[in-house]
Amino acid sequence: MSLVRGAWKLLVGIKDALVLVAMLLFFGLLFAALNSRPSASAVKDGALLLNLNGSIVEQPEEVAPLAMLSGKQGAMRQYRLRDVVRAIDDARDDARVKAIVLDLDHFGGAYPAALGEVADALVRARTAGKHVLAFATGYTDGGYRLASAASEVWMDPMGGTIFAGPGGSQLYYKGLIDKLGVNAHVYRVGKYKSFVEPYTRTGQSPEAKEAATVLQNGLFDQWKEAIARVRPKAKIAEWLTAPDKVVETAHGDIAQANLADGIVDKLGDRVAFGRRVAELAGGDSSKPAGWFRTIDYDAWLDAHPLPKSGDVGIVTVAGDIVDGKAGPGTAGGDTIAKFIYDGLAKKKLKALVLRVDSPGGSVTASERIRLALLEAKKQGLPVVVSMGGVAASGGFWVSTPGDVIFAEPSTITGSIGIFGIIPTFENTLAKIGVTTDGVKTTPLSGQPDMMGGTNPVTDAVFQSAIDHGYAQFLARVSQSRRMPVDKVNEIAQGRVWIGGTARQLGLIDRFGTLKDAVAEAAKRAKLDPATVQVTYLEKKPGWAAELARQFNRDNDDDSAAPADAFARVAWERRALVARAIGDVKRLVTGGGVQAACIECGGFGPDAGAPSDARLLDVLLARIGL
Repeated sequence: MSLVRGAWKLLVGIKDALVLVAMLLFFGLLFAALNSRPSASAVKDGALLLNLNGSIVEQPEEVAPLAMLSGKQGAMRQYRLRDVVRAIDDARDDARVKAIVLDLDHFGGAYPAALGEVADALVRARTAGKHVLAFATGYTDGGYRLASAASEVWMDPMGGTIFAGPGGSQLYYKGLIDKLGVNAHVYRVGKYKSFVEPYTRTGQSPEAKEAATVLQNGLFDQWKEAIARVRPKAKIAEWLTAPDKVVETAHGDIAQANLADGIVDKLGDRVAFGRRVAELAGGDSSKPAGWFRTIDYDAWLDAHPLPKSGDVGIVTVAGDIVDGKAGPGTAGGDTIAKFIYDGLAKKKLKALVLRVDSPGGSVTASERIRLALLEAKKQGLPVVVSMGGVAASGGFWVSTPGDVIFAEPSTITGSIGIFGIIPTFENTLAKIGVTTDGVKTTPLSGQPDMMGGTNPVTDAVFQSAIDHGYAQFLARVSQSRRMPVDKVNEIAQGRVWIGGTARQLGLIDRFGTLKDAVAEAAKRAKLDPATVQVTYLEKKPGWAAELARQFNRDNDDDSAAPADAFARVAWERRALVARAIGDVKRLVTGGGVQAACIECGGFGPDAGAPSDARLLDVLLARIGL
């Protein structure tokens, strides 16, 4: 018995020691994070460093509070679009900022509209006389879209540019599904609604290819026009049509060829680039070579905080629209509706702006958000919509209550169509000798039967529900856009449009940014657009999330994009594998009526959907890669 008591005391002692170690580790991390947090009052003269070692998004996902204890950061850092633009605009006329420096070595991409908004902010800074310098080992399309706005574009002599343009392969699973015996029951409306095609076809339908061609060519033309505006002397045409000939003529020295064609201004490594910045922002010979005085991005944002209250409320619909609740970066229907209702309950808002950056998702969640916006209109508030990089399918559904809809010329929108997909596995089970049988009291008993298949009655009911949902979608757009239902149906059919075409079709009203939408909302509420304050109706990060954010600030793990252009292209293709994993999950778990856009995913951040990337990481970890 004494031996048992001794063993028990030993176990209790070990438990207490582990708890003590965990507490000491936690408070040590907390102390380190609080002490590492940049002080707003400590901002001094130097170069504002935008070290964009991640993607630019509308609403970053919340970092898991205990992520810093795992030994791996996980997904690369996400930079909030409005923060990046605000940082640049605030630096434009501040004498402490001697230059704005873009470090794009590990840039993770953004939607074309977001790239354009940041580039426009950089051009505004240049026009105001601020030096803007960009550096990367190699540039691909997204990074160069930002770098082209700089007054000096630097590149490592060992690097080079690779401009691929939009487009590429989409995975189709029909052959695999048939081999496995899976029966994908698809219910859809809209001949261009191609979201379900990977499960029903072995390649693109003619309608999907037609729509994708128009969309990709439109965005590519905008990219080329934007580069030509800010760098008119750059000879970029041949790099897009015959890059092999250009590189062969330069005997493989891509960097020198880039310099000769005016695509970059200077060749130099990081030390040479740092010395150039030091000439403008100040340096110190006692520091390592290439050191220059830096203004930290996070410290700069802390020194320029957003107002905590205002007359115009801004609610963000970012990411996939899903039923129920969801955290930042995913648009939970219940969560966003609650933000709106809570904002209205305070009786202080005079207007509402809906910021949409979503490819769509659940129809029921989209409708929940739409009804909340209608409640704001019932209370007499103007509702103005601002579309970001993408506002398609469900993203357009939630936009229909807007009195005015703003978008960018490169916003991806439309995709007015809905679908549902249910997989059944009767053929799969038959391959291993498993069959089903039972008693049914009605035609819908046990339906949809995942193991035995659907019946014609079930298929008819589901298709009728989809048809009805599409009619509702058309009716909402017809009322919002003040056009006949037949006209809406002509331009709907699940087809995706760029903002420029969408404006011609009447799907949006004006070009403009979130700032323009706020000004319009202020005017409609009889407020002064020049002085109006805004408040964001969103979840405020808790102390644990803030702590995790501090540890995630300087993320330099394997999730960051590689610096070399060749390695970056391969890294970007990783998103295709991640998408395949996500497609399987969506096939099995994506029940319900959906209004989602498959074409929209290929234009955003290079790493693809964070949820898909996490699934891939889990799979690779399971198989030991």
